[in-house]
Amino acid sequence: MSQNLINQINDLKKRLDVTVVAHFYQRDEVFEMGDITGDSLELAKRTLEDSSKFVVFCGVGFMGQSVKILSPHKRVIMPKLACCSMARMIDGSYFEESVEAMVTAGVDIDNILPITYINSNAEVKAKVGKMGGMVCTSSNAKIIIEAALKEGKKILFVPDRCLGQNIAIQMGLKSAVIGIDGDIASADIICFDGFCSVHQLFSVDDIEFYRQKYDGIKIVVHPECDPAVCAKADFVGSTSQIISYIKELDEEQKVAVGTEFNLVNRLRDKNTFVLSSTKPECPTMNETTLQDLYDALKSIEDNNPINEIEIDEQTRIWAKVALDRMLEL
Repeated sequence: MSQNLINQINDLKKRLDVTVVAHFYQRDEVFEMGDITGDSLELAKRTLEDSSKFVVFCGVGFMGQSVKILSPHKRVIMPKLACCSMARMIDGSYFEESVEAMVTAGVDIDNILPITYINSNAEVKAKVGKMGGMVCTSSNAKIIIEAALKEGKKILFVPDRCLGQNIAIQMGLKSAVIGIDGDIASADIICFDGFCSVHQLFSVDDIEFYRQKYDGIKIVVHPECDPAVCAKADFVGSTSQIISYIKELDEEQKVAVGTEFNLVNRLRDKNTFVLSSTKPECPTMNETTLQDLYDALKSIEDNNPINEIEIDEQTRIWAKVALDRMLEL
């Protein structure tokens, strides 16, 4: 059945003006169908250069939105309207409440510069853009924050507190988390209390377990992990940076990796371990199946596309402003 579906999908791809895009965290069988694969920003940038009329995006909602924001002329279809749990933690009203919390703590609104992690919806990106802020990814967050701090303002970082805290630690800055750490007025980076449910699974105990079991093992984690976990790791980096780092390791070098299971499982044939006692699968990234991909492609052939990404034009324009500011850096 699976091979038959794969054949039908490949046949539809040949006949349609379509590019299938798949994120690193997708199931293997879906990932292998991707014409373009990568992390969220890489996919948005590469589809910007793609000439196909339709983009079928195998990932989560904010990623499909990023393609539509940067390439409004393209029709973006998602086999499954899955939504990143972190992105769902913040919307426009929560963003405004965060700004208000900073003002209440004594920070002048004109002294706030917001930065949103790319794991946020178009509405949040647009509000950030309107306030003079920008988007960042896990690979460029430090560069973006360094540039932002040159304006002499306090950074409101949404939605991932761990990424914001980890960058603050790297830069020797003080961070605070709204609703948890009340010392907002003296902090340089003020974080929204959001997080990645998958990267929260990894703990210092997991690291100690692997270090005791395998002498000389390398610990590699994503900056969405808790700061205490990142502090104990040998390497902290984005998805693409993790892939590059591990490719450079000797094949005999043992490594335990703290990120999504599907990616870890594809990294190397041996000496690679998942840094968790449970299987760290992103539930929403794993929602998309081969059947969903087939159904999406068939809907295009039938001239009745399903799950098409639409964004209000004003929202798209301001969200693009925030993305463009990042791309310029």
